[in-house]
Amino acid sequence: VVTGADRIAANGDTANKIGTYSLAVLARHHRVPFYVAAPFSTIDPALPSGAGIPIEERDPAEVRCVGGRQIAPLESPVYNPAFDVTPAALITAIVTERGVFRAPYRF
Repeated sequence: VVTGADRIAANGDTANKIGTYSLAVLARHHRVPFYVAAPFSTIDPALPSGAGIPIEERDPAEVRCVGGRQIAPLESPVYNPAFDVTPAALITAIVTERGVFRAPYRF
């Protein structure tokens, strides 16, 4: 499996579109290598781990409505993240234009 990343922490945790973490878990379960390909500029050495990556939330209406019809009350709490964080432990390697990096990451 090869995926991208919008941000990479110093420890190798990555943030990418929602569903990337689930894909990494499935890859690990089935013993399939999981690679992240991203520009080197995506790496943030000042960010120790993925815990510090702010996760953008999408419009709650995307969850409360289907096909233009409201399916849940407006006051229903909704968590609709646009991104998720994949822990470095699930990543086989990070591929950039400067090379391939494996844990322990030293970018």
